[in-house]
Amino acid sequence: MADCELCGAMKVAVKRVKTGKTEVAACGRCVDKMNLGPKETAPGLAKAQSMHARPSHTSAYAAKGKKGKDIMLKAEKELAADFGKRITNARKAKGWNHATLGKRMAETVNIIKAAESGKRPTDGVLKKFERVLGISLWVIASEETTTQIDRSSSRGMTLGDYFNDNK
Repeated sequence: MADCELCGAMKVAVKRVKTGKTEVAACGRCVDKMNLGPKETAPGLAKAQSMHARPSHTSAYAAKGKKGKDIMLKAEKELAADFGKRITNARKAKGWNHATLGKRMAETVNIIKAAESGKRPTDGVLKKFERVLGISLWVIASEETTTQIDRSSSRGMTLGDYFNDNK
């Protein structure tokens, strides 16, 4: 027999129950009135908690519940350096202008022109180019690492850029 920490009833049977993040000793009446009895864990919460309980030797990719290959191994192919020329040549070979290609891809003329000039579009747009034009814009990744400075940036080259290039 103990005292209820919620209503103050003295010398009653109490249970240790959670209320919020705190555990208190509550009498049966308080447990019933405040619905403090044991609750089922929501399915999504149970799954999330089980993900955090995995051993630390699993990869970060598997710990997030993803299935399949590790994304860090996916760098087998890279965008061809001449992707803009490939798009232009394929469009001209089909006899299409920018507007026709844009309609077939459901993209704007500006996106088509920007990609042909060498500005890298999103992966989704690149896939559309490949599908509509019947070309491949990806090449097998080379071991050689090259750095391209974004000319559209107005900041220019910094000392950090220079030192990173000389490593």
